[in-house]
Amino acid sequence: MSTTRVHYVQQLLTHFDADPDRPAIVSGDVPFSAGQLADTVRRAAAAMARHDVGHRDVVCILTEPNTAATLTLQWAANLLGATAAHMRWVDPAGPEDELHTELQRAIGTDAGVRMLAVDQANEARARELLADTTDRPVLAVLGAGQPDAVDLTAGSGDGVAPCADITDSDLAVITQTRLLSGRNGLRWTFGVRNDMVSAAPSLPATGASATGPTTLLITAPLIHTDVFTAEDTLVTGGTVVLHPGFKAATVLHAIARHRITRLMLGAPQLDALAEHPDRAATDLSSLTELIYTGSPGVPLQLHKAREVFGPVLIQAYGTTETGVLTLLTPGDHDDPHACSTVGRPVHPDAVTIRHPDTGTVLPAGETGEVCAMPRWPTTGYWHEPELTEALVRDGWVRTGDLGHLDADGYLHLSGRLVNMMKVKGVHVYPEQVEKVLSQIPGVAQAAVCGVEDADRVEHIYAAVVPEPGAAVDPEELRRHVAEALSDTYVPRLIDIRRKLPTTGWGNPDRVRLRADARAALTRHASRV
Repeated sequence: MSTTRVHYVQQLLTHFDADPDRPAIVSGDVPFSAGQLADTVRRAAAAMARHDVGHRDVVCILTEPNTAATLTLQWAANLLGATAAHMRWVDPAGPEDELHTELQRAIGTDAGVRMLAVDQANEARARELLADTTDRPVLAVLGAGQPDAVDLTAGSGDGVAPCADITDSDLAVITQTRLLSGRNGLRWTFGVRNDMVSAAPSLPATGASATGPTTLLITAPLIHTDVFTAEDTLVTGGTVVLHPGFKAATVLHAIARHRITRLMLGAPQLDALAEHPDRAATDLSSLTELIYTGSPGVPLQLHKAREVFGPVLIQAYGTTETGVLTLLTPGDHDDPHACSTVGRPVHPDAVTIRHPDTGTVLPAGETGEVCAMPRWPTTGYWHEPELTEALVRDGWVRTGDLGHLDADGYLHLSGRLVNMMKVKGVHVYPEQVEKVLSQIPGVAQAAVCGVEDADRVEHIYAAVVPEPGAAVDPEELRRHVAEALSDTYVPRLIDIRRKLPTTGWGNPDRVRLRADARAALTRHASRV
């Protein structure tokens, strides 16, 4: 093998073999021991190999969200040197035609797609997706399927070994991210994957000391970067509990039942957990790290969460493309100033603020684009050369986030380049308006975006979710924004809603939000 590290799947298997009876994964309340996982991976890899899956082939993976099958199918394909391409996005109830388009795009643009590997719950769906495919890949099921499907659990896994021809630059995993242009696959090489697992845990532990291996609860999609966090936990002897999405009551129950020590959530989900009526009666004493990410927390809400959960809060900021860049430690949560930031860089020399147009490094206090030089870089987007070229400039990954570093080294975020609106000639960032709206009494959540009318004039649209039992008046909301900022920042359109469209981390889904804004503008125009 010509990689600089031991194959990451072999590292996992070695740990599984050393203690086969230990609990490794709980998936849908079904426990899997380390030995069961190792056996499943080897059997699936052997079955794939019998159907000519090998070095640099592509195996597309379609499973129910956040299940053990998502991991074992990836590991089996990678063990053979094949690329594991995850197909499913965060919303399992999403449009069928979107998934169909994504699969057809993958098969049509990559001649190396050798197999579509699915769990039993997705066999029928896979057959529908492949019905009109001319150059059809092998359909394989993790379990018994119809007679013409490959059973990836049949036969023995004896003698299966890591592919000897893998190089550091070979693609190992295609994870999914969502850009404004739609879903895009992010490419990760074997060199990066091998080094990630060798360096586990990759997320620095900054919470209270745990007394034993980590028990991690994951609710965000494994086809995102959470698969890396799961592997960190498994390779260090911990247990991963998988839930297919976030429900506050279910998460609280799981913390007490499984004695969860590390929990990762989106910032809005942290608030929901703290405010849930079941929280007071739930034993949360096992938690040593409650990590929230995706968007900066609101200082007042963070203060409440600190009182509820104790000194275990950690804010992690980064992007799918860069990994974790900054951390707001438990001690920082006692400082109101620090709570208005996303913390300090984990590696100060690897984060800079640069002019969005010229790439010039800006001094402390000046706002520009957050750029990073991550230890484990992605090689870009799958079959998207223009997006890939725009991602990196002079070796620095462009996050698309705007912010500044203060004199103490804390990073303050102020918006997204792509989300910036131009209203009456003034640059307006949605986060500025969202921050004001979210601090108004009675408002639980707020999300803002821009929408153009028929004359290409941009207007501010806001979707607001009231707190339970509260009533909010759009005119009062507008008055608060005008007083806190100016009339320029006042939303023209305000929708009072029961909930916001969100991504897997609980952050506003701005793709769907813009569609809602266009619909609201049409309704508004029809009444004029």
